[in-house]
Amino acid sequence: MSAILSVDDLNDFISPGVACIKPIETLPSAPPAPSSADETEVILDGSPQAAAAAADPAQISLTDCLACSGCVTSAEAVLVSLQSHAEVLSTLDAAPALRVVGPDAAGGFSVEGLEDEDAKLFVASVSPQTRANLAATCGAHVSERDAGRMLDNLLRAPTGLAKGGRWHNRFAWVVDTNVAREASLVLGADEVLSTSGAGATAPSQPILASACPGWVCYAEKTHPHVLGHLSRVKSPQALMGTLLKTALSRKLGIPPSRIWHLAVMPCFDKKLEASREELTDEVWDGAGLPGRGVRDVDCVITSKEILMLAESRGISLFDIPGDQLSTPPPEPFPDSRLHDFLFPQRGTRNPPRAAGSSGGPLYHILQSRAAQTPGSEIQMSQGRNADVVEYLVILNGEPIFKAARYYGFRNIQNLVRKLKPARSSRMPGGRPFGSARRPAGKSASLEYGYVEVMACPGGCTNGGGQIKVDDPVVVERKNFAGKPGPQEQRDWLSEVDEAYFSGDEAWREVDASSGDVVGGISRSYIDDTLAHWSDMTGIGLDRLAFTSYREVISDVGRDKTTDAEKVVRLAGKIGGGW
Repeated sequence: MSAILSVDDLNDFISPGVACIKPIETLPSAPPAPSSADETEVILDGSPQAAAAAADPAQISLTDCLACSGCVTSAEAVLVSLQSHAEVLSTLDAAPALRVVGPDAAGGFSVEGLEDEDAKLFVASVSPQTRANLAATCGAHVSERDAGRMLDNLLRAPTGLAKGGRWHNRFAWVVDTNVAREASLVLGADEVLSTSGAGATAPSQPILASACPGWVCYAEKTHPHVLGHLSRVKSPQALMGTLLKTALSRKLGIPPSRIWHLAVMPCFDKKLEASREELTDEVWDGAGLPGRGVRDVDCVITSKEILMLAESRGISLFDIPGDQLSTPPPEPFPDSRLHDFLFPQRGTRNPPRAAGSSGGPLYHILQSRAAQTPGSEIQMSQGRNADVVEYLVILNGEPIFKAARYYGFRNIQNLVRKLKPARSSRMPGGRPFGSARRPAGKSASLEYGYVEVMACPGGCTNGGGQIKVDDPVVVERKNFAGKPGPQEQRDWLSEVDEAYFSGDEAWREVDASSGDVVGGISRSYIDDTLAHWSDMTGIGLDRLAFTSYREVISDVGRDKTTDAEKVVRLAGKIGGGW
């Protein structure tokens, strides 16, 4: 999805797809309620139904859409638009926010305002790609960290969203998804380089990245044969959502439905991810199976929608201060161990340029594999285009691990075609279909241990929800004479990437004396934090940190005729029959 989505703009939507699982249909009206003897029926124009209210319009939830393979464009676009800046404002204005008080002398926390059933505790998480995009939009004088402080002030400070609205509500905590990214990188490396994931069924090799929801949705609907290869580790957005909902509900003694989590992301498809039944409390606090429970991420808005959110309160994002002194320190999180994890004193950094702009799972796995074998080195070779890159970990000139990066649907289609299993020929002596170009005894790409797959060419800094070079705010600030062309688009993406990678020099490296630090991430620290999280909530990591996928099949709109019925019909057409 490449353009900003709003209910008002979507005039291309006519009806759900042919195979929609919620077709528009006319149902018989409910029987009238029995009337008492004292009631008098009023008939207008001779029709007892004239005074009845009009039928409600058909309602299709985003969960319904994800359960169907019939629609992939307009229907999903309409549903995605329901997660918007308008929903954020309406939720903030629905009731006074819950207020966390503490710690007290005993270190405990309490919650005020629970008597109002509509009151919620507001928390938010922000992606580094969004911060980089907003920094580039503000200009060269604003860094990615400055943009992060501006967002923090918008969401959390009294001078931000809280200065308007009915209840002057604000977000209690605004966290950086980079901390969840570090945890997902460690879990992902263990999944690929160990015999099995922590408490999860290990996927088949080559293991494919699953942090991109556009790619996952595409695989579930069109290429189910690759689902066994998808990484089971939750994306940083999903992992952060589960952490916030589980930790706050357990420590504060409130149900997850009273916690409202907003995620600010570079991609519209992240709204699809937030609506997955696999990412609800039904999985981690219920039967362990997907269900329509309380979502771990209640709403996702994109970088573009942040501008709309600010403007709706009469705020110019560019006028919000982004210096360190203007940003109040975070309130104490109810769990001190998780507070240190969510708000590290050293800060967080984005992966280096060699890791790309999508969080760096491939880079971390390569670095981890090289660290396992002292003396090895990593070699890179360019593929058929800039979005296909292959990597080798080599020891004494011999490859010991191979991985690749595939960005963009054009390249993804080539990848899944290679992974498609060969079909047996029905002809005597025939060769299996799809095996003509494969080496004997090998299935396609079996040599890959891991493939980083992202739907957007160029990675997540080029996500569909990012502010683009032809958006009015950029055109105005750049003073373009005409419509920006391809070169201007490339230059703009370079500016966003520059902002994304600009924090490397200012970041203080982690002490690597323990020997388990890879790319500035301590595996032992992550493992200890995850173990503490699991112990504190009483939930296993297999439910907290891992997820599942399923083939999406819809029978609606398909021919459900059995083979026997088809034979009868055919016999009737040719004059025969039973």
